[in-house]
Amino acid sequence: MQVVSRACRQSLTLRQLLAASVILAAAPLVGKEATATSNQSAGLWKAGVARSNITPTNSLWMAGYAARTRPAEGKAMDLWLKALALEDAAGHRAVIVSADLLAIRGGLYRRCLPRLKEKFGLEPAQILLTASHTHCGPLLSNRRGSLDGPAGEYEAELEEKIIETAGRALADLAPARLAAGEGKTDFAANRRNNAESKRARLAAEGALAGPVDHAVPVLGAYRPDGRLRAVLFGYACHNTTLTGSFCQWCGDYAGFAQARLEANHPGATAVFFVGCAGDQDPVVRGSLDLARRYGEQLAGAVQKVLSEPSATLAPTLRTLMETVKLNLGEVPTTTELEKLARSQTPYVRRWATNLQAAMKSGTPLERTHPYPVQVWQFGGRQLLITLGGEPVVDYALKFKREFGAGTWVAGYGNDVMCYIPSLRVLNEDKPPLASPLWGYEGCQAMKVLGLPALRWADDVEVLTTASARRLVNQINGR
Repeated sequence: MQVVSRACRQSLTLRQLLAASVILAAAPLVGKEATATSNQSAGLWKAGVARSNITPTNSLWMAGYAARTRPAEGKAMDLWLKALALEDAAGHRAVIVSADLLAIRGGLYRRCLPRLKEKFGLEPAQILLTASHTHCGPLLSNRRGSLDGPAGEYEAELEEKIIETAGRALADLAPARLAAGEGKTDFAANRRNNAESKRARLAAEGALAGPVDHAVPVLGAYRPDGRLRAVLFGYACHNTTLTGSFCQWCGDYAGFAQARLEANHPGATAVFFVGCAGDQDPVVRGSLDLARRYGEQLAGAVQKVLSEPSATLAPTLRTLMETVKLNLGEVPTTTELEKLARSQTPYVRRWATNLQAAMKSGTPLERTHPYPVQVWQFGGRQLLITLGGEPVVDYALKFKREFGAGTWVAGYGNDVMCYIPSLRVLNEDKPPLASPLWGYEGCQAMKVLGLPALRWADDVEVLTTASARRLVNQINGR
């Protein structure tokens, strides 16, 4: 990554931080919190929270950057697994579990589902397992299996902590008021349209190109006395301020944002989710200081929403989910695989070799992949659509046009198997490429994450959109 000058970094982040300067001093507890008591007649939710420290105690390898040459060396901050449980006036429950990890893969997700149902009576539609997508967390198993040794032991302990932490959040349920709002912050940029070496200059000139989603969804849960109990918030940006040369455990910008909000509201729990960030990166990357600054900036946007009056959400919760079979595209030819198996890039060579072995053994190749789509509705009006994988920002913008500008769209939910391109991105990433920035999200990532195809089939956006539309229509009674 090209290193930008200290002066350029300071200029950029100062411009951004000025817009969010409210975070530099904890705002007085006004607005939503001050009006909590007067809204109690509208009916109360129940909210419960819990957390577990998941910072590895062994020297494990880190996830996210294949170029790393050594395991983690200490920590910049602790990693956390947090659970937020909600219950409406009719007793319908849902639990969000979010972790400072790269991703929750399908294997771990599917192992947790029956245990959460057996212990707590939760159906899959009532469970959202997600991760902040920090690239400074421990390496977990891929979508096909478990790791051995210390990493496997860590993942087994993580599974137990997911179940136990969700249970403590449910046991902690207590009367609460819920309110929804939306802020804005601008440190995300479309990495397919703006070369990293040019982003700082383009940002300073107001000339960044490509679609983005700068919205900051905020769901506040307040105690009957008006104090903040929990805040759920999101942002559509890769959690990758820290690059492959950084080898300490860290939650990156999302970890710093949560820590700042919890410092501003003692006793409250901040829970983060990633939006449709498949093609979104921080404007400038490369240092712990930048990660902290972006975290402060994001927390500032959340704090602004928390400090403004807004209407209470009625205590009604609806949760729906379906699993869609997404079609995989073409399999490389024998000649193509032979060439790819000689690649100088380790992950490409590994992918091609594994695919060759499967074809030689006669193992049927996966031609579809189960894809989770989930829709929650709070208070009869606030939609949260959650997609699996790493969806590009086109999905968030499309759903907001179709279902309303205030619709919240999360990615990285329940199973992260690969990037989920829109048809536009998929077509851009089919050779020959018209731009040197294209090719990863719609094609090359299949090799990184091990799917047996060169890309998704052309109907990936149609199938994903149709699933979300069915669930939203059902939740709205249509």
